[in-house]
Amino acid sequence: MRTTKIVTSFIKDDEKVLLLKRSNKVKTMKDLWAGISGIIEKNEEPLSRAKIEIFEEIGISEEEIKLIKAAKEMRVKSPQYENHEWQIFPFLFEVKKPKIKLNWENSEYVWIKRDELSNYKTVPSLDKVLLNLL
Repeated sequence: MRTTKIVTSFIKDDEKVLLLKRSNKVKTMKDLWAGISGIIEKNEEPLSRAKIEIFEEIGISEEEIKLIKAAKEMRVKSPQYENHEWQIFPFLFEVKKPKIKLNWENSEYVWIKRDELSNYKTVPSLDKVLLNLL
């Protein structure tokens, strides 16, 4: 089975968590709600990649965020590709009153309470990833 390593980060402001809607310009999981994700390149540290993705996707710098929790890595079977899995490194960060600036990878964002996640069509297993962090 082929494995792709990715980070998935969530940003928390008080009791709400940021969700991003993936644009129709991305390669996979178009128009689904997700955390801030990206592929880990070569021998890159997952935490470093998470911070890079946060800055690239929503314009928040490393100095503005505080790491709350790094959960144990998870493996999720890919619904799109046969014989493929995602190895996910989950992170939860906190930020106060952020200004969100989306790049092309996402088309919308919303702040939700944890129990509202089921109201959104998300990437596979997003609920499990988030529950491991909260």
